[in-house]
Amino acid sequence: MRRLLAVLLAPFALAALTSVILLYPWGEPDPTGHAVGEPVNGEVVSSELGPCLSPGQVQVGDTGDADAENGPRCQTVRVTLTDGPAEGMAITKNLPAGQGNPTFAAGDDVVLAYSGADPRDADAYQVQDFQRGLPLTLLAVVFAAAVVILGRWRGAAALGALVVTGLIIGLFVLPAILHGANPLAVGISGSGLIMFVALYTTHGFSARTSAAVLGTMVSLSLIGVLATIFSAGAQLTGLDENTSTLIGSLGQEIDTRGLLLAGIVIGALGVLDDVTVTQASAVWELHRANPRLSWRELYGAALRIGRAHVGSAVNTLVMAYAGAALPALLLASLSDVGLGSILTSQEMAAEIVRTLAGSIGIIAAVPVTSVLAALIVVREENHVDTHLDHGIEPGAESSAPRRRPHEHQ
Repeated sequence: MRRLLAVLLAPFALAALTSVILLYPWGEPDPTGHAVGEPVNGEVVSSELGPCLSPGQVQVGDTGDADAENGPRCQTVRVTLTDGPAEGMAITKNLPAGQGNPTFAAGDDVVLAYSGADPRDADAYQVQDFQRGLPLTLLAVVFAAAVVILGRWRGAAALGALVVTGLIIGLFVLPAILHGANPLAVGISGSGLIMFVALYTTHGFSARTSAAVLGTMVSLSLIGVLATIFSAGAQLTGLDENTSTLIGSLGQEIDTRGLLLAGIVIGALGVLDDVTVTQASAVWELHRANPRLSWRELYGAALRIGRAHVGSAVNTLVMAYAGAALPALLLASLSDVGLGSILTSQEMAAEIVRTLAGSIGIIAAVPVTSVLAALIVVREENHVDTHLDHGIEPGAESSAPRRRPHEHQ
């Protein structure tokens, strides 16, 4: 049975790997963005709130509250550069103040963008954001510790798979798209490679994992087909604020609809992994508890488990996308238009297609994975029984207890 699964899955794994090799931009120079500056770290040594002054302009007298009412207010921050070509130099910058703008205080660690001009010129730097490396690193350490404590070796394997996933996205998906490869083809190839690596690294090479891989492949294909059909039917362009900024920075055209579809496929993969692995594990545990169950009985029992799981999984997917789109929802709700106009706008329609196509794939993953796992585990048990009938020790060919179907528990 395992040989059959290997023969069945090997072409897909080889196709994913071959696609990654063919789509990777071998030897091509890295694209340079027009609006991207070199990051330089700095520390705020002072910050004052006052009127916005031009370089060299000096405020005379006390304006009291007049500036707050009649003119814009700015933060005047003095920053000491802690790295970069002018390390140790202090510069003064006027930054817009008020709602929607960050407020900097003395002692804050910030990130500036260096344009590449004269490093001694303060105009060559723009204050961009806070430094967040330390808190994010601490959170990552806490997360990794929690995964390892609960999952032990399985948790460590999951962390390894997560690292590999990040490497595939960072070293293949992003460079390939930036160099002009078809985003949808890149998304499918990257997702396929991630699926094989993540599932087998985390759960080991077994018939159970192969059943989950097959279920994920079928469901992910369905999501891709539905997203392609309905994004075209809804005339979604994939253009939003971030995509427009990307095109402006990259200086060349990019397949925005393909980028949208690639995001849908990659985003759905994580939830699908959860559903398919859970369904395959449920079938194996049901078979372990009662080896007499036929594949139809196993499928029916697993389907009942899956119905409860799919409800929470779909709700999780919807809430995740709704949370990400919350600012857009709030902005749309301010406009004096009906709910239908809001939901059919470009940005909202894209999220609806993303959510519903992914949810249909999750729903389909339950029966597909359940029936595949039931057929595989019963066939594997029958293979073990054949060995027993001939007095052959089957070794570890089945994770279920090695008892004959006619034996009593």
